[in-house]
Formats: sequence, C-alpha cells, structure tokens
Amino acid sequence: MLNTFIKKTSQLAITSLLISGLSSVSIIALLSSNVMAAELTINVKDININEGHLMVALFSGSESYKQNKAGWSSMLKVNGEHEVLSFKDLPNGEYALKLFHDENDNKKLDLNMLGIPKENYGFSNNVGRFGQPSYEEARFLVKENTNIEINLF
Repeated sequence: MLNTFIKKTSQLAITSLLISGLSSVSIIALLSSNVMAAELTINVKDININEGHLMVALFSGSESYKQNKAGWSSMLKVNGEHEVLSFKDLPNGEYALKLFHDENDNKKLDLNMLGIPKENYGFSNNVGRFGQPSYEEARFLVKENTNIEINLF
C-alpha cells in the first residue's frame, strides 16, 4: 500500500512538472512571437531612372535617427518605377525611415555645390521635401504587419 502511494505521488509530481514546464514554454513562445512578429513592407514610388539601387535605412528611436545609426538597412536593385521591399521579424514599436536612389551606385547621396541632393530621396510619412525632417515628423508605428508608401522627391 505504501508502494502504491509513493508510485502515485511520484506520477503526480512528474505530471505536475510536465504541465508546469509546458505552460512556461507556451507563455515564452507567445510573448516572443508578439515581440518579433512584425513585418514592415515599404512601397517606393516615383522612381525616375531604372538604374542603381535604393539605399534604405530604418531607425528605432530618435537618438539612432539623429546620429544616423540605422538598426536595419537594405539595398535593392531598381528595376522599375515602383519597388517593394520589406523588413521581417521587427519588434513592435516606433520607427523612422530614410532612403535614397543611388542612381550611379557610388553608395552615397550625391549633392550639388549648394548641398542639395542630385539623387532622389525620401522619408517615412513623405515628409522632408526641403531637408531632413525631425524624428517626430518621420516616425510611424509598426505593429504586426505594416505597409507604408514612400514617394521620392
């Protein structure tokens, strides 16, 4: 009788540990999927020249934006007047985007003698036609799957 009691108590303890462990794993998986589940799709319009690359920088927070230290970046070959690119597995949150069309593939935004860009550029929220906008003007929210449209200037 004592052996039966010990056996049942051991089985109960093991079952309890398994349920506890599975619950913990489920909660961790659920939380991590909410943190890294977002995909940002960027539709770039008004591309005038079918040469070069789009150079895209994605910033999380005003400090990285001001210091021009992108958390994510991408380079996409231009094939038409409309291009689509995406960033996957982003944490939900606030972001700002800067991009330019590197027509001559020299990996920099070419400027004229007055410091005005010779190549097309854009920012999130389509702000900044006459200079770089503030982070507050360019910021947008990524939550789950998000689509934004950028018109080049």
